[in-house]
Amino acid sequence: MIALARALVVVVLLAVPAVAREPQRPPEEARARVEHHLREMEPIIAHFQTVLDSECPRFASPAEWTKYFDGEVDRVVLLRAHLEQAWIEATRTGDDDVRRTAKAPRKRVNDALALLDKLKTCASDNGTSFSQMTVWRRIEREVPQRQVEIALPQ
Repeated sequence: MIALARALVVVVLLAVPAVAREPQRPPEEARARVEHHLREMEPIIAHFQTVLDSECPRFASPAEWTKYFDGEVDRVVLLRAHLEQAWIEATRTGDDDVRRTAKAPRKRVNDALALLDKLKTCASDNGTSFSQMTVWRRIEREVPQRQVEIALPQ
């Protein structure tokens, strides 16, 4: 049984493309790349804090609300893409401090839930609604493409 497991591991490792097996980065380089993504997240987080702290915006039509809402979801996608990319960069070094730095913002997942709750209330105030599961699926689907767009050159 152990021999079979080892054989499977070897097969999987051989099947992984060379791109996925990137060499380790020096901690300084990885830290700089992680910090870039964390800095890019700061204005987005500040924007969402303003959304959470403010009254719901009012729109003249459901179509205007939808345009606003789509922009907010796009910001969530960008935030998640930077968060994920920071983690990917951190995994390319053996430095635990860099990894902890990249992982720290993940602890604020409840903030995303509060944001969606607020937007759900705002949607209702504007005569419309949305499914949180549909929004989460959209975010999960769009994040990988956005990561490609924001990744720093090697």
